[in-house]
Amino acid sequence: MPPKKKRSSTSTPKRVRSAGGRKMDPARMASAEHESREFLRERTEEGHRKAGRTPPSAEGTSRRVGSARVVDTDLRSYRTPVTEDEKLLQPPSPDSDFTRSDPWRVMRITSEIIDGFDILAGVEKGVSVFGSARTGPDDPMYGAAQETSRLLGEAGFSIITGAGPGIMEAANRGAKLAGAHSVGCNIELPFEQGANPYVDTLVNFRYFMVRKTMFIKYSVAFIIFPGGFGTLDELFEAVTLIQTGKLYQFPVILFGRHYWAGLLRWLQARVLADGKISPGDLDLILLTDDPKEAAHAVIAAYGAQSATMQERAEVEEQAEQGGRNNGVAKLGRADGADGAERGEPRRPAKRGRKGAVRRG
Repeated sequence: MPPKKKRSSTSTPKRVRSAGGRKMDPARMASAEHESREFLRERTEEGHRKAGRTPPSAEGTSRRVGSARVVDTDLRSYRTPVTEDEKLLQPPSPDSDFTRSDPWRVMRITSEIIDGFDILAGVEKGVSVFGSARTGPDDPMYGAAQETSRLLGEAGFSIITGAGPGIMEAANRGAKLAGAHSVGCNIELPFEQGANPYVDTLVNFRYFMVRKTMFIKYSVAFIIFPGGFGTLDELFEAVTLIQTGKLYQFPVILFGRHYWAGLLRWLQARVLADGKISPGDLDLILLTDDPKEAAHAVIAAYGAQSATMQERAEVEEQAEQGGRNNGVAKLGRADGADGAERGEPRRPAKRGRKGAVRRG
């Protein structure tokens, strides 16, 4: 049997395959990115059409940036219109003046955070609801999202979504039915996404990181309906913040046992089995098919969260009071020491009530 030939070190390496099984190279990667963006646009438009509306991206209007329908090119010029997030994430090019682009963009990000805080300051007991923009009114999940949000709205909670169609629309619609505050946090995309008609307070963001901060800051719970990468992003970010102690008593609820079963099996059979997470980490995620159950979990967690916040506030107040008392005591001792150094006679002790000694 002839010996096997050794592979030359200069031979062409095999191309890596994608999760979809395709051999990838830079050209195919670019093609895949384009296909992904187009499919995002298509399913967003599909969500609007299923609700009986013409998609904003089909009306010929320009993308929304902040409060104006213009493509912002004052910080960096590109051959084709891109989102502000894409501009931010581009590495500095040799022919660009760094000092006239990114530092100013930081100021813009700061102003967007301030605007978000200002507009959403009145949101109390917010619950963020996530899910696919492609879900139509005839889908059972649309009805479940609407009913869950209605129940929470009747319990005094505000409903926060990404302002788009599908599950987001269903949640905002449920809030409106309950007479609750309905909030939408829209994001600039390569096409005009538009907001659903059930939003009371609409905030338009350029930067994903600012929008994600608002979802977390003004929410006491996340409810995750079936969705894609964006939905998964919000799911795992919330769980990570809980795991790292940034959030507490913050329920993350997966709605739709059948849809999420595969992901949960993988987390148990692979991620947990390999020791990448602990058994307790899986308990950070709740699972249900019942709107009443989901609403009850949020209401119960909010009660526990409020009690914990009250306890923390009392501990902090006691610590501050103790610090003030220590400061006064130290100041008194210092005054006494200064008087002794100056040769001032010490004041005689006086008897107070119940024989207590006090200094005159």
